[in-house]
Amino acid sequence: MPDPTPHEPSLAEPILHRAARIEDSIQEFREQRAVRHGLVPTVIPYTGYGAPGWVRVLCRVLLTRRGLASDAAYQGVRGWRSFTSVAVDHAEVTVTAGGSSHVVRSDRGGVVDTIVPIDLEPGWQTIKLSAGGMRDVDASVFVVHPDTRFGLLSDIDDTVMVTSLPRPMLAAWNSFVLTEHARRPVPGMSVLYERILAQHPGAPTVYLSTGAWNVAPTLQRFLTRNMYPSGTLLLTDWGPTHNRFFRSGQLHKHENLRRLAKDFPDVQWLLVGDDGQHDENLYGDFAREHPENVAGVAIRQLSTSEAVLAGGRSRAQERSRDSAAPWVYAPDGAGMWSELARVGLADRSDDAPV
Repeated sequence: MPDPTPHEPSLAEPILHRAARIEDSIQEFREQRAVRHGLVPTVIPYTGYGAPGWVRVLCRVLLTRRGLASDAAYQGVRGWRSFTSVAVDHAEVTVTAGGSSHVVRSDRGGVVDTIVPIDLEPGWQTIKLSAGGMRDVDASVFVVHPDTRFGLLSDIDDTVMVTSLPRPMLAAWNSFVLTEHARRPVPGMSVLYERILAQHPGAPTVYLSTGAWNVAPTLQRFLTRNMYPSGTLLLTDWGPTHNRFFRSGQLHKHENLRRLAKDFPDVQWLLVGDDGQHDENLYGDFAREHPENVAGVAIRQLSTSEAVLAGGRSRAQERSRDSAAPWVYAPDGAGMWSELARVGLADRSDDAPV
């Protein structure tokens, strides 16, 4: 079982950045005010993953009026509403499954991201989460079979969805303004993923993004509506940290890639991203550090207009020459399937249209 210690909040917290101390003071005031107005702790479940003997539990604790997860999901409204919610720092969350219960704590942003020793059968399973004596909520986890040797990891922005906005505005627009209905899927990518997973039964699917946990419900609805395979969302908690004014999205991706290699040392991942600045460098670094964990790298080529809005292309195709794993490039799901088939990462006999 992976060591849970590095992923749980430390009792000996490091000295916080001044911005983080200010944020904590504001958060404490908002939390006390919300409790006085009758709001109660509510667990917002996210999809986790695991293996026999352990699961990675992902959720967030917010204050809502009725104690229902649907109150904090903001169904059908614009994303900015999710940033007005009040998180519960260091809340106790009870995790129940497999005949046992465990108590974990949320971090400064109300997020729980920790390993719990629970033994479940491989495949999709359900665990129960509760906080503050409120009702249990169900959370899905995908338990990877010990014999599994393949996994699919995908970026989100410009890889599975296109917003067509300048890169400096992209995160703010996606988070604060758009609903999932206004986001455009990349042609053929959902079918590509389904076809890949059909050839690798039992493979885990992970969506790795620099987006904030606040927009997880919106992203999940987008993925479901556009028929992307179910999987784990790995997002980040925006805001100051103990040593930075603002959290590093690229560091978040790099750390989660390394964590997946540690959690599943025998799994080789197909890494899917785009050529808009960062994914090629991240995947190239990971492929050099963990060559045994990379089946291949598939990079979506942005259109000319998308590349302009993204601030240009990464110009890092030479990364493919430094990696033992094959790299492929294509503008959409259909082209990517053909390229994957060419390098032996897809079955050429499956010629159904994408």
